Amino acid sequence: MIGKVLIANRGEIALRIARTCREMGIGTVAVYSTADRDSRVVAYADEAVHIGPPHPRRSYLYMPNIIEAALRRGADAVHPGYGFLSEDPDFAEVCAENGLVFIGPRPDVMRRLADKAEVRARMAAAGLPVLPGSEGSVPTLAEAEDVAAAIGYPVVVKAVAGGGGRGIGVAADRAELPEVYRRTSAYARAVFGNGAVYLERYLPVTRHVEVQVLCDQAGNAFHLGERDCSLQRRNQKLVEESPSPGLSEAQRRRLGEYAVAGARAVGYTGAGTMEFLLDPAGDVTFMEMNARIQVEHPVTEMVMGIDLIREQIRVASGLSPSFTQSDIRPHGTAIECRINAEDPRAAFRPTPGRLKVFQPPGGPWTRVDSGFAEGDEVPPYYDSMIAKLIVWAPDRDQAIARADRALAEFAVEGAGMETTIPLLRSLITHPSFARAEHTTRFVDEFLPTALS
Repeated sequence: MIGKVLIANRGEIALRIARTCREMGIGTVAVYSTADRDSRVVAYADEAVHIGPPHPRRSYLYMPNIIEAALRRGADAVHPGYGFLSEDPDFAEVCAENGLVFIGPRPDVMRRLADKAEVRARMAAAGLPVLPGSEGSVPTLAEAEDVAAAIGYPVVVKAVAGGGGRGIGVAADRAELPEVYRRTSAYARAVFGNGAVYLERYLPVTRHVEVQVLCDQAGNAFHLGERDCSLQRRNQKLVEESPSPGLSEAQRRRLGEYAVAGARAVGYTGAGTMEFLLDPAGDVTFMEMNARIQVEHPVTEMVMGIDLIREQIRVASGLSPSFTQSDIRPHGTAIECRINAEDPRAAFRPTPGRLKVFQPPGGPWTRVDSGFAEGDEVPPYYDSMIAKLIVWAPDRDQAIARADRALAEFAVEGAGMETTIPLLRSLITHPSFARAEHTTRFVDEFLPTALS
């Protein structure tokens, strides 16, 4: 069994991992940049190591300092959390070369998943439904125009190396395609170091549904139900819930079967997420696979009663999960709201600063995951999320009411700081959300009214 884990991350996910490790009797090593010297995880972990200045490329993305910290402090495993190096196959490989267990999939699997076009082909071969699109990347605009003409407009242009909702552009017709193609390719080259793109038919009205999977080293694969992530802005999720509302049992079963088949098709191990689109007719199509723990994993934990970080560590240690597929039965509804230090009225401009007031809500079945406390500085160098509010209730109506009550109690104040709390309350209390009629377009359509 793993004895000491270096947590190669920061903020709420680093503290989340450290808490589970403490419950399991596993030692922890936190790493921190200069900006995070006084962070909660630094105080909570058994040990902490400074790894560089605030900029991520010189700290949380700088592999040599992270590996050196792990070896110097006697860690035998590294948990990458999400973001940063969590889906970097080179980092996983360097961990292995230094005798460190990487708590996640193997490097070869991550490399396979990094090419979204290749993954799409593998999933189709495994029997998962995919949207009409290109067979692999499209290296020229002329080829992109031929593919678009064959599959029909509108089309979505996606970065082969993209992920997290980035590197995506939509062309409504042939006139728009050249600019969308060039812009998406240039963005992909600048951000991901790979300008290759591929095409799919674009579904303008969809719901975004994902399935949590867990695979052990013996080749067993399990699904832990689905989450609905349709409330999002520019492909960035704002609210997530589990189970996904409005699905039939046949649809849930089919999603679970697809997710397990897809995970096996790429030889996956550990916790991951299979993402799907659900159209108005109820048909599902595969979108992508994420090779990490997700920001929204707590809603699955709440309805399933399973600690996913604990299961990740068990699988990385060579053990089987602590459950079987027949044990997986959701109870009630859980909703997660991402609370960001952003100003929705100013195009969601980040508003970092010192938290003069930070009073999370309490009450029954109310959970707050955060890496901050009152008096802490929210630095400008990283993601603007300051907390995740997760609630559970026996049914969806009660869960919505509980989330709204908890958001109303959540007090966050700082000089010049705005948060997404008012917007989140408007979203979850909207009649369309209550009736589960929301789609991925809902937030963009609702924003002008909500912010007026």
